[in-house]
Amino acid sequence: MLTNEEKDLVKATVPLLKEHGSEITSTFYQRMFEDHDELLNMFNQTNQKFGDQPKALANTVLAAAEHIDDLEAIVPAVIGIGHKHRALNVKKEHYPIVGKYLLIGIKEVLGDVATDDIMNAWEKYYNQIAQIFIDVEEKMYEEAAWDGFKPFIVKEKEYLTDDVIRFTVQNDEALPEIIPGQYITVKVKPKDYPYEALRHYSICSINTADGLQFAVKREGEKDEAGVVSHYLFDELNEGDIIELSAPAGDFLLDHSDEKLLFIAGGVGLTPIMSMVESAVKYNKDIDLIISTTDETTLPFKEELESLKDKVNITIRYTKDDGYLTANDISGYDDYSIYISGSLAFNQAMINASLDNEYDMSKVHYEAFGPRMSLAV
Repeated sequence: MLTNEEKDLVKATVPLLKEHGSEITSTFYQRMFEDHDELLNMFNQTNQKFGDQPKALANTVLAAAEHIDDLEAIVPAVIGIGHKHRALNVKKEHYPIVGKYLLIGIKEVLGDVATDDIMNAWEKYYNQIAQIFIDVEEKMYEEAAWDGFKPFIVKEKEYLTDDVIRFTVQNDEALPEIIPGQYITVKVKPKDYPYEALRHYSICSINTADGLQFAVKREGEKDEAGVVSHYLFDELNEGDIIELSAPAGDFLLDHSDEKLLFIAGGVGLTPIMSMVESAVKYNKDIDLIISTTDETTLPFKEELESLKDKVNITIRYTKDDGYLTANDISGYDDYSIYISGSLAFNQAMINASLDNEYDMSKVHYEAFGPRMSLAV
């Protein structure tokens, strides 16, 4: 445990972390990958390229430093990140490597400001935080439906829009019960790509009678093309084998909620569909607001049509009607709210919820990107 003096040293670095956090974590990733390029198999290189992953780590480190006297406050963030770590097969032996290079990043960026006493305090504190992650993730590994990655055969590949595909996969074993909101993690090795590539994709139905269903959006073009999504679109076909880790996630439907508002942006509708499916089964009071560019970008059209008599559905086409605002989601004071979309969409809807003075403990969100990049 840290002494009070060591805690004070860590807390004193908070202003520096706010100022240099992303630079520190970018340096950390660069140095770590130079010495441990095998870890590139685990990390989303697109998030690295555009700064989302370093920002998420910087926010996590900052949150830990700000709550050094009350580490319970960071547990929700630890759980969310822990689910992704378990899905990626991050193990406890990886934490000393991360700690070593995070400290190198702090020292390299802060220079002489990072005294030996400060670095020693941070080393002890990192080990304390790492143990929290390890303990949380150990339980997740024990509860996972299967260990590591398992092969599945692609039974169906269905275009929902030009840029969204629904895959249905199956293997010889019984599939686990799906909790609405969970995601699976895909591991592929694209041609002419030096590493394995892993990505999380939301499960779009709790019904596994015909197989496990998940949806994928084609991301980016040319130099900004998403490695995995383009592989799944262009190279993976019906009858092929794909490796998946067990369902994971903390963006889950609470069945004790009776009045539900779902807000989905684009392909963010994917986990919402499994939630709505389950909520209908339990006869909940359901409103669904969807924001997407135009009719051609709206996935799950047939499913939405079948839900019209059971769910109050509003579709906003941004090309004609503009983006959702606080006014569009007003009047839901006594609802539990579930938000799913891009980082920008989620941030806008979180801000809209704040503008409406909603109880934020009843506002839940999933981000298609590093969760800690969001500010709440």
